[in-house]
Amino acid sequence: METNILRDPRQRVVGARETLKKIAQGNAVRVYVATAADPKVVKEVVSSSQAHHVPLYYIDTMVELGRLCGIQVGAACAAVIPLPGTQVKEGG
Repeated sequence: METNILRDPRQRVVGARETLKKIAQGNAVRVYVATAADPKVVKEVVSSSQAHHVPLYYIDTMVELGRLCGIQVGAACAAVIPLPGTQVKEGG
C-alpha cells in the first residue's frame, strides 16, 4: 500500500468532513481510515467509500495515520486527491 502521497498536502485531505466532501465530489482516489478511530466518526466515510467504489485502506492507529499525513495530531481518516489539472491513478 502506497502511503507516501499522503505527505503532500496538495494531494490529500484529512478528517471525516473533508474526506466525505471529496468522495461525494468524485475526487477521492483512495481513502485511509484508522481502525482505532471512533466508529461513529468513520462509519459514514466507510459506507460512502464503498458506495462510490473508492478503494479503502485501514491504518492501525490515528497517531500512525496522522504521522503518515505529516501532521502532529492523530487522524481518523484521510483521502488522496489528484492535483489540480492532473489525475492520480489507483496504485500510484
